[in-house]
Amino acid sequence: MKLTKQIVKDLEELSQIVGVSSRESRVVEAIKKKIEDLVDEIKIDISGNLIATIKGTEENAPVLMLDAHTDEIGLMVRHISPEGFIYFAKIGGFIDVLFPGQTVIFIPDDKKKKPVYGIIGVKPPHITKQGDVKIPKSDDLAIDIGATSDKEAAKWGIEIGTTGTLAGEFRKLPNGRVIGKAFDDRTGCVVLIEILRRLTKERPKGTVIFNFAAAEEVGARGAITAAYSINPDMALAVENTTAGDTPGISDQDCSTKLGAGPAITIADRSIIVNEKMLEKLKGLAKELNIPWQFKKSFTGGTDAGRIALVRSGIPSAVVSVPCRYIHSPISLLEIKDIELTCDLVEAFTRSFTELL
Repeated sequence: MKLTKQIVKDLEELSQIVGVSSRESRVVEAIKKKIEDLVDEIKIDISGNLIATIKGTEENAPVLMLDAHTDEIGLMVRHISPEGFIYFAKIGGFIDVLFPGQTVIFIPDDKKKKPVYGIIGVKPPHITKQGDVKIPKSDDLAIDIGATSDKEAAKWGIEIGTTGTLAGEFRKLPNGRVIGKAFDDRTGCVVLIEILRRLTKERPKGTVIFNFAAAEEVGARGAITAAYSINPDMALAVENTTAGDTPGISDQDCSTKLGAGPAITIADRSIIVNEKMLEKLKGLAKELNIPWQFKKSFTGGTDAGRIALVRSGIPSAVVSVPCRYIHSPISLLEIKDIELTCDLVEAFTRSFTELL
């Protein structure tokens, strides 16, 4: 019960922060405050990654890199009309059908300015002609922040390059599930924070370096530079992945299901995971009676795919928390799946040295 409350608290706090790719500093600072007194070393590198170290008990201990990305998909202001309407570019994988009528939150670069809310405008049905209803392209959509001019928008801190995202409120559901924005991948960040707390109480044999990565949604840029500097013996990415147990998705197209535990990736578009790591993860889950599932879909990609190619190659794998409706304004997941993912990842951090 205590663990569940802590996970929910961490997830609510982190997911409600706006941190679009390469503008994740607010997320990073929130995580840093949670962990800086627990770790042996901590730094924020030039790419915006937060890197924290728990040293192993073995002499010349091998190194495991645990990775979860801090960024979320979002929007960037590309034009402000004289009348104060905002035109935007997509940062990461939104689909255009999501946009009309959505609430947007912008975070001005000037930290003295308050967040600015707006609406992606849609023509009311009263003045829409029959046959005119179609999905508009995002380039043609305008965000109404209530400003009467571009000058007023500027006073509020809105300028070319300002970032924001679709607003989504965190809510607890009655049955141990929650809804909210940016679960991809603040969920993974929550798992890493919990693992760090556990390893502080009982240190692992090997050294574990936690990378809270920048810019995954725009090419896993942070993970690449972090992996190069860390140069680990192996890496495990902790992600948030698509759950397909919803209407309109067939069983064969259902990648994962809520409530069935962590999802272990075999392959996706960025990687075929290291065979020894895959078998170790499966074996640990079975040994410890941790419910688990395969991520059946071979689509998508993660930081692990980029990390695996750094230097002369780094053995890499992926464990994910299932989540419905990712890359939309609001997602839904089951807290128990996060807890079980923590158990599996902790077990791996304590035994990865057996693979080396």
